[in-house]
Amino acid sequence: MKRFIQNIKNIWKVEELRKRILLTLFLILVYRIGSFIMLPGVNAEAVLANASSKGGDNVLESLLSMFSGGGFTNVSIMALGIMPYISASIIMQLLGMAVPAVQKMQNEGESGRKQINTYTRVLTIIICAVQAPSYISLYAASIKGALPADQTMLWWTTAVSCMVAGSMFAVWLGERITDKGIGNGISLLITVGILSRLPSSFLAEMAANKDFPLKIVLEIIVFMLIVLGTILIVQGVRKVPLNTAKRVVGARAVDEQGARNYLPLKVNASGVMPIIFAQAIMTIPVMIFSQQKEGGVIQYALGDTHGVPYNALLALLIIVFTYFYTAIMINPRKMADDLKRSGGFIPGVRPGDETAEYIDSLVSRITLPGSMFLALIAILPSIAYACNITSGFEYFFGGTSLLIMVGVVLDTLQQIESYLLNRHMDGLMEGSRVRGRRSINEMSSGF
Repeated sequence: MKRFIQNIKNIWKVEELRKRILLTLFLILVYRIGSFIMLPGVNAEAVLANASSKGGDNVLESLLSMFSGGGFTNVSIMALGIMPYISASIIMQLLGMAVPAVQKMQNEGESGRKQINTYTRVLTIIICAVQAPSYISLYAASIKGALPADQTMLWWTTAVSCMVAGSMFAVWLGERITDKGIGNGISLLITVGILSRLPSSFLAEMAANKDFPLKIVLEIIVFMLIVLGTILIVQGVRKVPLNTAKRVVGARAVDEQGARNYLPLKVNASGVMPIIFAQAIMTIPVMIFSQQKEGGVIQYALGDTHGVPYNALLALLIIVFTYFYTAIMINPRKMADDLKRSGGFIPGVRPGDETAEYIDSLVSRITLPGSMFLALIAILPSIAYACNITSGFEYFFGGTSLLIMVGVVLDTLQQIESYLLNRHMDGLMEGSRVRGRRSINEMSSGF
């Protein structure tokens, strides 16, 4: 406890770090306030009555509301949240793998990155313009008495414009946090939206088990163990030994082995993307079969998101997508060529083709436990539900939300620690270093 207090004092002493943290907290507060501002003409009493009556029974509704910080169920101007930007970023990533023009922009450095960011924002606006009318007509209209009786064209234009502006404002807030604050702004806003549901979900769980306090204690212990395992996998790397050639500086040779004597291969190189892809695909049959009053075996098998068939298929898709996305993210041939050009080599392995095959075999082997772990994380909420954990609180035991929270917290702690170490202060963790992830695609992608 004493060391924790000292760390807080050290953080407060660094003026730049203090200003960044305060700015980040202020922008997060603005984002949270925006998630409660309803669309013009919406009946607030009807929306609140609908939220209290349902209580999170709809799985898709609960997930979307969690990632939007409650804006989805509040019929807010930020009902779409930051997710359209995430979708646009994923689309641009996939285009970068298939379209030569986008690949060229990715290789052009800073200027190419700015072009890609511009196209991503434009694509975000298009996605918002498509999703906003669908949200109003499918979800908001299903709430009795929520929308105004006279829905004129002017009202529809105003409502859609407000939702598009709300999502773009959330993107702007995220970018300001990244530039002027601390941590990855987009990922941080998603994490805040997830964590905003934690207090109410935990209180509901306590109320449901007020006669069984031991169960609450066991749930907290299990949750901490799951978080610990997630951190180990997120930070886990396979260190491949490397030998580097000596570099001549002046009249003497400098051995660069001490700078980096291994090649790190992540156990979970694909991040959270396989879960996002798999859940997006599984959402289609759930939405189709949930609208049918009568159906056959497929409806009962895939319509229940907590059932064994649904989760088995979800786990299988995650394993497949993990191998697919890892193959896209890691190019053994390029890594082997880079090592050869820099004069580095793996001991006992010839440079060139043999190095590429060796790296490919290592990546294939370490991807298996990584993919199985992601599959387990994805189905943990259903396991928690089977253990009679209340709806809503179950989502914090696994799934995309847990991976995002762990990745963002590690990234933020890493940035804070780097500020402290640069000023010759002790880091946040004595005798260790926090290794975070900064990419939106690994969370969220940053994600």
